Amino acid sequence: MIKVPVFDNSGKPLESVSLPEERFGGKVRRELLRDTIIMHEANHRRGTASTKTRGEVKGGGKKPWKQKHTGRARVGDIRSPIWKGGGVVFGPRPRDYSFSMHRKAKKVALQSAILSRLIDNEVVLVDKLELESPSTKKLASLLKCLEIRESCLIVVQEFNETVWKSCRNIYNVRLRIASDLNAYDVVKYKKLLIVKDVLENLKFE
Repeated sequence: MIKVPVFDNSGKPLESVSLPEERFGGKVRRELLRDTIIMHEANHRRGTASTKTRGEVKGGGKKPWKQKHTGRARVGDIRSPIWKGGGVVFGPRPRDYSFSMHRKAKKVALQSAILSRLIDNEVVLVDKLELESPSTKKLASLLKCLEIRESCLIVVQEFNETVWKSCRNIYNVRLRIASDLNAYDVVKYKKLLIVKDVLENLKFE
């Protein structure tokens, strides 16, 4: 069992909850976390790097000089790869780097990511996260009271425009709804600020 303190909306401690490790897979599967991170970054690659071969670069096919009796190296055309301005051999071409993982593998990776944060005491639970009006100052003050000074991922049950507007101008703070939570975001951000009910009712599907 992992004990995690719960804070109120003003940053004051209320209670602590015990979370069974079995709910998060029982152990951290680092190999799946690695595969998930690689997949996420690969799926965001544009894949537009492109070079021209000797058949695509500018220049005619005329032989620069005759084959023999000049004392110079023999050359077929000025688009040769060994010439400046010539084509590129085996250079990058536009391609799709994206790949997918099995749904169950993504589920286990998310469980492992959350479990690793729980083990490292990087998860901060709040009883509720509500603001009367958008206020970056109030949210920043709450984060300061919770001693969150590094990058932080805020997880809520449903999209909250007030919280979103309050955190969008804070450096390295991002809002996610529970249904969109993924292992990459959990690993990317140092702290995980999550509403208690959201973590207890989180579905790994």
